[in-house]
Amino acid sequence: MRTPRRILVVRTDRLGDVVLATPLVRALRVTFPDAFIGVLVQPYTRDVLMHNPRIDEILVDDAHGEHKGRRGFWQQVSMLRTRKFDTALLLLPTERAAWMLFFAGIPRRIGVGTKLYGVLTFMQGVSRHKYIPLRHEADYCMDLGRRIGVRSDDLRPEVFITDEERLAAKKLLSNAGVEENDTIIGLHADSGNSSPSWEIARYGELAEYIARRTPETVKLVFTDNATAAPLPRSRRIVNLRGKLPLRELMGVLSWLRLLVSSNTGPMHIAAGLQVPTISLFCPLPACSATLWGPKGNDARILLPPDGFCQSRCAGDPKKCRLEELTVEQAATAVLESITNVTA
Repeated sequence: MRTPRRILVVRTDRLGDVVLATPLVRALRVTFPDAFIGVLVQPYTRDVLMHNPRIDEILVDDAHGEHKGRRGFWQQVSMLRTRKFDTALLLLPTERAAWMLFFAGIPRRIGVGTKLYGVLTFMQGVSRHKYIPLRHEADYCMDLGRRIGVRSDDLRPEVFITDEERLAAKKLLSNAGVEENDTIIGLHADSGNSSPSWEIARYGELAEYIARRTPETVKLVFTDNATAAPLPRSRRIVNLRGKLPLRELMGVLSWLRLLVSSNTGPMHIAAGLQVPTISLFCPLPACSATLWGPKGNDARILLPPDGFCQSRCAGDPKKCRLEELTVEQAATAVLESITNVTA
């Protein structure tokens, strides 16, 4: 098999999915240290890859904006042709990307599964075998790298922020009332309807519950975009909702003692920054922590009681509000995680 010299990794979906592609990118750099490695993503996920030393170029496909329609498609094909990639790994199978890589003349193209457009574009396929046995998404991504010679099982995601970004985030927190020696617990209540999650108000209840049972030095910082949802009034509860561009959010996350959320992109960013997480998950296979859980950090998964989802699932995980997972359960997990800090 020919050693790849110019590799393109394509992951044009959500923020967390892009973070979970970083173990593959690292493995490609280790396996092919002299190769040029590019990554093609959506515009809103681009910034999560900034300052990643494994990547030579971050490319953007704005399929619903700048690059929409035929003209935008062929602009992208032309752009890829100029890069002269010899290998493309398509981690998210989409017809647009498959044809784009085909017309860009990339000789070796590897995707996931067997789709009609994959057959028509002569793309090699890596099977997920109907997710049996169920593995982690980062491991399935690594399978495409294994097809070209990668031999890694290291699934730790990684994201990178600068010292300047860390200092800017510290100043932002200070201006919001967080003091130098405070223990900062982050709460990210908005899942973007991408996964089962509590009603937004329950995160406010959780913050109140924790505030009543912890010292004044514990601050609870909301980092999501649920700007229409009111928060409890307390100087211990810091509202940064809707105020944080992605790089600023990453900086704030880097200062947390703990992040509480459902299965979200910020959860995976926190894992990539080695920040501990407590995550609310659905146990059903398509949504489970086995497939989508945080990797590489101190992570605790909270699940509804056994049998709840199997007996009462509405059939649409995006509508699930994890009602049987209580505020008290989540608060207990938080208090246990920070006991050594607040004692």
